[in-house]
Amino acid sequence: MLLRLPSRARRLAPALLVATALAAVPALAQPVHQDGQAAHAAHAAHANTVPAAAQRWATDAPLRAGMRQLREAAMLLEHYEMGHLDDTQRDNAVASIDAAVSNMVANCKLKPDADAALHGLLVKFIGAANAARAGKLAKTDVQAMSDALAQYPALFIDPDWGRDTD
Repeated sequence: MLLRLPSRARRLAPALLVATALAAVPALAQPVHQDGQAAHAAHAAHANTVPAAAQRWATDAPLRAGMRQLREAAMLLEHYEMGHLDDTQRDNAVASIDAAVSNMVANCKLKPDADAALHGLLVKFIGAANAARAGKLAKTDVQAMSDALAQYPALFIDPDWGRDTD
C-alpha cells in the first residue's frame, strides 16, 4: 500500500530533504563512537556558537561563491515580492538558492563551529525559497535573507564581500 501525502507535504518535501541534509552534516562529522543523542547535543551546542567580534571564521571558495549566488537570488526575490518580476523569474531565483545551498553543503570544508554558523544562515534562504515556491513569499522572508546576508561578514572572513557588490 502506497502512502499518499497531502499536497502541502508534497510541496514541502524538497525543502525537508535539504533541511535534513543540513542538519545531518554536522552530526556526520561527529566521531563514530558517539551515540545519536550525544551527537545531537554536540550539534546543538555548535548551532549557537558565534565568534568574538575580532575572531571570524575562514571561508573557502565554495562558501564565497555560494554566498554571492545567494545574495543575487535574494535580490531577485526582493524584487519579486515587490511585484517587479514574474513567476518564471521567481522560480529561477528559487532554483539558484537550491543550487547554492546544495553546492555549499556538498563542497564547503569548514570547522564544526563555522559549519553550524553557516547552517544558521542557510536556513533563512531555504525558508524564503520554500515560501516563494509555495507562492507565499512575504516581506518577513525577504528580511530574513537580508539579515543573513548582513550577518555573513560578521561571522566569516570574506575580504571581497563589500567590494564585489558593484
